[in-house]
Amino acid sequence: MIIPLDLLINREENVYQMTCAAIRRAMQITVAGDEEVDQNDGKIVSVAIKQILTKKVEYRLEA
Repeated sequence: MIIPLDLLINREENVYQMTCAAIRRAMQITVAGDEEVDQNDGKIVSVAIKQILTKKVEYRLEA
């Protein structure tokens, strides 16, 4: 499984904000591409979630 569920369960951040960040990251990956997508059978959303959970990609939401 590509999504590290242990990191998802232990996450103490706002789930809504994390979901918004994953959606934006998935759109970025769709436009720009990412080598991880090729390694994971084109699963863009899963790659985006994994990158956020492992803190490969940092995010902040502006009001």
